[in-house]
Amino acid sequence: MSADDPYEYRAAVRYLEVDQQGVVFNMWYLAYFDEAMTGYLEDAGLPYAALQAGGHDVQLVHTELDWRGALGWGDPIRIRVRPDGIGRTSFTLAFEVRGGSDDVLVTGRTVYVCIRLDGGGKTAIPDALRAALAG
Repeated sequence: MSADDPYEYRAAVRYLEVDQQGVVFNMWYLAYFDEAMTGYLEDAGLPYAALQAGGHDVQLVHTELDWRGALGWGDPIRIRVRPDGIGRTSFTLAFEVRGGSDDVLVTGRTVYVCIRLDGGGKTAIPDALRAALAG
């Protein structure tokens, strides 16, 4: 996985994800981003179950998206994922959503904070996660 060959999550728009306007309802993009994030980490060598087995998880603390075009029922979904910043306790992923063409329909950025599963709260990004993000 590199800038020239980024990870790409793939799915298809389901009937339940489309609103009365005939396009994907906006909240579904957050679910797509979540699926793309876990797929990205697995592709980078860190299955989400392994992150949690190490006593860590991540929480979304900020997200934004910009809508440029529509996806409808049955359309393919292709989401490219890349790191857009890595701090001490948090990291940012950038997302580009495409349909059947190579046109970017939606862009987004999500900031995640690393936490301890034992209730200890925010923590430094563990080495395995940092390595997966660094590619």
